[in-house]
Amino acid sequence: MLIIGIAGGTGSGKTTVVDQIVAELPVDEVCVISQDSYYHDTSHLSMKERSEINFDHPQAIDFDLLVCHLKKLREGNAFEQPVYSFVEHNRTGETITTYPKKVIIVEGILILSHPDIRDMFDIKIFVHADSDERLIRRLKRDIATRGRDLEEVLHRYQTTLKPMHLQFIEPTKEFADIIIPTNKYNTVAIDVIRSIIHQKISYSES
Repeated sequence: MLIIGIAGGTGSGKTTVVDQIVAELPVDEVCVISQDSYYHDTSHLSMKERSEINFDHPQAIDFDLLVCHLKKLREGNAFEQPVYSFVEHNRTGETITTYPKKVIIVEGILILSHPDIRDMFDIKIFVHADSDERLIRRLKRDIATRGRDLEEVLHRYQTTLKPMHLQFIEPTKEFADIIIPTNKYNTVAIDVIRSIIHQKISYSES
């Protein structure tokens, strides 16, 4: 089993990189786990209280549960992955049964910030995009799919996203084995990662 961690700031293009890697692998050999699924359960809070949570701080993530689930995969066991709603700022109560695969991709803005999670990755990737590009992508996404308005997104960016990025996300570049700039379609980086994946899988099977 090969576990890959893909980090990077909000709107950096992590999902695009994940999709490019997944496209190069057989469907039955890869699964993707999103850090977003592991935001803490906030059922005990009001909607107003939930909306005021700093979701870009490591404390917002249930890293203990993620570590537990990754260990289950390594042991050859399936687990129930939580489903998170960005509209409700909470888990939905539903789960997705996640099975062990040859390649496990874990993606999220903070996954390289936690030592226990970081140590479980065989390959660590950081996806980089400049701040203007990330803000534009975040605006488009949150307004189109997460029920946010322009003022709310800009306020959150200025008060939490940007300072949290500088404090907790940008410094994790130093832990990355590969840094991918995504201002352009980076086929070379994806080809390198694909080669490493196939090499490691072939080695483990020999």
